Amino acid sequence: MGKLTKNQKLAAEKIEAGKAYSLKEASTLVKEITSTKFDASLDIDVRLGVDPRKANQMVRGVVSLPHGTGKEVKVLVLCTPDAEAASKEAGADYVGLDEYIEKIKGGWTDIDVIITMPSIMGKIGALGRVLGPRGLMPNPKSGTVTMDVAKAVKEVKQGKIDFKVDKSGIIHTSVGKVSFDADKIRDNARVFISTLNKLKPTAAKGTYIKSIYLSSTMSRGIKIDPKSIEEI
Repeated sequence: MGKLTKNQKLAAEKIEAGKAYSLKEASTLVKEITSTKFDASLDIDVRLGVDPRKANQMVRGVVSLPHGTGKEVKVLVLCTPDAEAASKEAGADYVGLDEYIEKIKGGWTDIDVIITMPSIMGKIGALGRVLGPRGLMPNPKSGTVTMDVAKAVKEVKQGKIDFKVDKSGIIHTSVGKVSFDADKIRDNARVFISTLNKLKPTAAKGTYIKSIYLSSTMSRGIKIDPKSIEEI
């Protein structure tokens, strides 16, 4: 293992090995151990006591973070002409249909979210091989296939995210930036965890939330005590 840098040593000294911190403590500590010169993303990893291979234990949902993610989200709306003006007014970065479908077929995926209408899904189905692996395929469950595309655009721009448990039983998502105040980090993380609790499958047995870790880009993970989530 290579030598630790000065900043890495300082970070290691601040984190007590094996300790589970309260969400309030972790929200402050993660800012203290981050030394990147850019505004690093804050990530949360939650290990769930579910078996994602079983359909009745799949955990997937959406949540609107009260303070957003701090990221600029590029949104493409694939819609009929009558919905274009409203989509643009709502803040969509790209709006159209056939021309963007052709661009995607050619490999263009310089976007973060695609929102579309139910009537358009037939055309988008052929893009599955391009969009699927990148997590860009619109889905009614995540609110990205809807008749009210303008509303969906506003929600995404304001901090709505979708998440899904991976094959290892872990959910990984971003809940802000290091530049956020500790209280905002805590608010976002709390709302996210509360949403996860509401999505607990009835088929899941034993401990549902097994572990929670908060980290920033390139920082160590800080273990959080699940019981502290609702603490003020």
